[in-house]
Amino acid sequence: MIELYLSKVTENSESEQAGKLYARVSYKQAMDIHDMAHHMAEHNTAFSEGLIVGVLTDFVKCTREMVLSGNTVKVGNLAIFKATVEANALDTLYDAEQDKVASATIGTLAEGQKTGPAVRVVKLLAQSTGDFTREELKKDVKLAWSDKTKAEIAAAKGGSSTGSETAGGDPQNPDDGDGLDQD
Repeated sequence: MIELYLSKVTENSESEQAGKLYARVSYKQAMDIHDMAHHMAEHNTAFSEGLIVGVLTDFVKCTREMVLSGNTVKVGNLAIFKATVEANALDTLYDAEQDKVASATIGTLAEGQKTGPAVRVVKLLAQSTGDFTREELKKDVKLAWSDKTKAEIAAAKGGSSTGSETAGGDPQNPDDGDGLDQD
């Protein structure tokens, strides 16, 4: 279950979102490779936790190597990993006035430059696939307010929390006790 809390955009923000409440995920713990290996080893596998750590560590290294070689790495039912770039807006491939060509490098264009480094930033993109697409996650996710948010909702209502409120409430009953309006 994913627990949510409410975050309020500061009132002094000049955007139209000022004062609005937005649901955010309340993360419980950051799992590293060792934590994941321990969890996987508990699933009645024939592989030891140490072996799983080694395989996962090698997988991460190999994924990085393949992505930096210009490949995409598809991990079925999880994600497709690939490199992407934020590009500079070049005016031309070759600036005759400065005798400068566009270069396949990372950097920023100086004020008034017509050409130079083609790339501003290189990033890793993980695109969900299979069981991790938005549509698939929406089918399986269970959401609930964190205990702190339940208490805040109860205080806003002037009562006490029953502990049964879930994020979004009951769509059949807009006033289901969660203290939030339905859209």
